[in-house]
Amino acid sequence: MNDSQQAENPLSQNFTIKSLLKFAFPTILMMIFMGLYTVVDSIFVARFVDTNALSALNIVCPVVNLIVGLGTMLATGGSAIVARKMGAGEHTRAAQVFTLIIGVGILSGTLIAIFGMFFVDRIIWGLGASSILFPYCKEYLFILLLFTPASILQVLFQNLVITAGRPGIGMVLGVSAGIANTLLDYIFMVPLQMGIKGAAFGTGIGYMIPAVIGVLFFSSKKSSLHFRKPVIDISVLVKSCTNGFSEMVSQAATAVTTFLFNQIMMKLLGENGVAAITIIIYTQFLLSTLYIGFSMGVAPVISYNYGKRDRKQLKNVFSICMQFIIFVSVSVFAIAFILGSPLVHIFSERGTPVYEIARNGFLIFPFSFLFCGLNIFTSATFTALSNGKLSAILSFLRTFGLITVLLLTLPNLLGVTGVWLAVPIAELLTMIVSLILLNQNRKKYHYA
Repeated sequence: MNDSQQAENPLSQNFTIKSLLKFAFPTILMMIFMGLYTVVDSIFVARFVDTNALSALNIVCPVVNLIVGLGTMLATGGSAIVARKMGAGEHTRAAQVFTLIIGVGILSGTLIAIFGMFFVDRIIWGLGASSILFPYCKEYLFILLLFTPASILQVLFQNLVITAGRPGIGMVLGVSAGIANTLLDYIFMVPLQMGIKGAAFGTGIGYMIPAVIGVLFFSSKKSSLHFRKPVIDISVLVKSCTNGFSEMVSQAATAVTTFLFNQIMMKLLGENGVAAITIIIYTQFLLSTLYIGFSMGVAPVISYNYGKRDRKQLKNVFSICMQFIIFVSVSVFAIAFILGSPLVHIFSERGTPVYEIARNGFLIFPFSFLFCGLNIFTSATFTALSNGKLSAILSFLRTFGLITVLLLTLPNLLGVTGVWLAVPIAELLTMIVSLILLNQNRKKYHYA
């Protein structure tokens, strides 16, 4: 890369705390808006339909997790390759890899949509829906599947605009989708009285907006990264999937654990229990977006400096990130613990069974926020360093391995309290492993 290209690329700057946060801020804001419009669906459904419809959202959530997981795997794994090629000055090759990944994303989304709609009944029964919840689940999932290609494109573009050095565009994608989804949810569900179908259409159209904006942005050759005729390189796709596999593991594991949560709460407390765990899960996602957005925002910076072999800057960026994660972890825990009642009240009226169940959960569950930030960042860091194996191990532990074991044991011993304890304990144990791996690999990657 020549001097003029280096000056034009925001990834090449010497970051301070202020400049790194400024660079990551659009991505953080983008993820917060993504979290908000995900939560908005559940709030509107709970308030304008009923809590059974809210339970239905969580029943079909594993399907959404798998779709997002596929998109995130391609996006993060491919982003690391593209950023590394850019850091090495191979701009044409970077654009070809980028275009190939987008094409595979569109094809995958189309195939999933066709398959999912054909087998939608079997999928819903397999996810454990009761006869009461089945009609809600089918109305919501069938419509949402129509927008699967747009959903994957949204995830791809939100990640890859950061790699292109334009995190502000990523913020525009996230904010526009969030605002559109909120407005459409209200229009479809309140004046038009479309029920849970309105929530599905609002979400689907929300996917379309960043997908269209992303296509227009990357069609312009003014961008440092834009569409070019791709070279069909299977090794690049394999490397992208391998490198980003931890993110797929994370989402697939979330799908399985959500299924387990639903089954256990249905057994212990019926549909009210499923509605309560839905409130907890959606609130957890919203509060975790700060960690996820920051990790996504800084990952290309880590990849770029690793590809450039700039050890000094890599150490500097890593140090800033660790300080930020510690500060945010304590802050998010305090917010979740203190404001548990108001957060639950957004979804359910005080005094109802659903409110009481979820409120009790908020006395225990927020402790997970003390530990999950470091785990999310460490996993993202190893992905950025093209070590998908270690990243996948951490994702597997925190989102599936440990939680599954704890969910299958603690509720038998402690009842519902065991359900609330499963996630904090899993995050704590994973954090210990994260610290060990960071220490073991510091000399190999020179981030500390």
